[in-house]
Amino acid sequence: MRGQPTAKLNLGSAQSVAAVLRKHVLFELEGIDRMYLNVFVPVLQAVEGVLKFIRIHRGHPVASTAMVEPITRRFVASIEDYVRDHNIPMITFEKGERKDDIAKQRHAAFDCDEGVVFVGKAQEKCTVYRTEKRRNPRTQRSYAWIVKSTALVNHYYFYCLDRNFGPFFLKFCSYFPYNAKLCLNGHEYAKRQLENKGIQYQALDNGVLSCADPARLQSICDGLSGEKIDALLRKWLRVLPHPFSARDRQAGYRYQLSILQIELSLTQVLDRPVSGRMFFEDVIRENLDAGRPKQVQLIFDRWVTRSTPGPFRTRIITDGVIPSLHIDYKGTRIKQYHKEGRALRTETTINNTRDFYVGKSLRNLPTLRTIGFQANRRLLQVEQISHDCLLSEDAFQKLNRPIQIDSQRASALRFADPQVQALCGALLGFQLLPTGFSSRNLRDSLAPLLGLQPHQLTQGRMTYQLRRLRLHGIIERLPGSHRYRLTGFGLRTGWFFTRTYARIIRPGIASALGQLPTPNAALRRCFDKLELEIKDWADKAKLAA
Repeated sequence: MRGQPTAKLNLGSAQSVAAVLRKHVLFELEGIDRMYLNVFVPVLQAVEGVLKFIRIHRGHPVASTAMVEPITRRFVASIEDYVRDHNIPMITFEKGERKDDIAKQRHAAFDCDEGVVFVGKAQEKCTVYRTEKRRNPRTQRSYAWIVKSTALVNHYYFYCLDRNFGPFFLKFCSYFPYNAKLCLNGHEYAKRQLENKGIQYQALDNGVLSCADPARLQSICDGLSGEKIDALLRKWLRVLPHPFSARDRQAGYRYQLSILQIELSLTQVLDRPVSGRMFFEDVIRENLDAGRPKQVQLIFDRWVTRSTPGPFRTRIITDGVIPSLHIDYKGTRIKQYHKEGRALRTETTINNTRDFYVGKSLRNLPTLRTIGFQANRRLLQVEQISHDCLLSEDAFQKLNRPIQIDSQRASALRFADPQVQALCGALLGFQLLPTGFSSRNLRDSLAPLLGLQPHQLTQGRMTYQLRRLRLHGIIERLPGSHRYRLTGFGLRTGWFFTRTYARIIRPGIASALGQLPTPNAALRRCFDKLELEIKDWADKAKLAA
């Protein structure tokens, strides 16, 4: 259960991923991590709205951005006056400086529970409006015309501390239409709420290690809503210098929020840090292909076609000695790493909500939460099954024998049969999982593995294969269709068959034959040795489980 502690157990040296997550997670927390939001006046994002603001609302006879220059000067002057009157430090960010490091140092020295910690100033590129001169081709008279452009202008970062949200910053562009950015952290919000309610907790850097009331903490994280975020913005817009007057706001020129980037994380604290790191490295080794298109659509539950824009990739990044797993899908990334040697952190960062056919409005926050949290859980599910794909002896024997259900009979799925190995390899194509697959899909994947052209696999042969896969419980038919999907047992069977054959049987046989001088009794001895090695490995795995 989310937010609930589990019993602390000793972690053995050889445990499956599923066993570690089931038995050795002391505490887990699911919630929003970092959010980066656009703060903008909707009507001023189009040239037509700018013309209306200048000509109709402000009453200027000429449609030129020169008419808003006085607003810019007053806005910059109000920021400088505010900083001076409240004795707030203002620093200029140098190129290459890490703003987060500077902010962390300033926050550590700030002794109030709420207020503006400091203001940072930096030149950054942004979208602006410019006025250019155009000429009427018929009358040859020149006229002013407003166009969108980009420019390098000053931005002002207000790094603040809020009683309910903790540290955040609000960045204003000093040039019309004065768009801004709001950056906050859901874990800092949760910590501040725990402090306000007097609930004891132990902090991680950007996270929580333990809590006296885990269920209450999870409820706090679940309660971080769009309405509360909007209220945070309104609160500080009343405090900080504002480019738009009360008359502007009454006319509808008010700031709104949209989601630019959101990180959704799952933190699972393990009982033994060293064993947790070993577990994480095993996960990386077993899932190096998790970012390929076939697996990405299983994790994100989105259909991937040849026209779907990439990239689709898995990257292993080592920062010092701490490895991290990155899975990219369009503009979205899943990152997994061992945080501070104590917790497994899985987080999905959505950089473009439209990757999932969801708008950027803040009202879509619940939908994005569901997408991100499901992606985190799906990745863990894929890792558990891929790392722990052992079959019981009874299940293995049933697969290797013919089966009859009612009046339908199917042949055995013999482990060493090349066709069975090819079937398992074809079924593990992840593009077949989320929305099911047809007989044609399976034929196109299976034929190359058998060294055949797709047309050489007749419909009768495919019907035969599908029937025995279905009767053995490897696949199931989707209701009301002629499509199938892989079952959980089928996924485990496919991984067990293909990995055991590729990692144990094939190398073992190659090693035995490589040492064989003549085809005589020595061959028998080599196979006996191989059988003993397999039995010894199986006994060790059974004891470890």
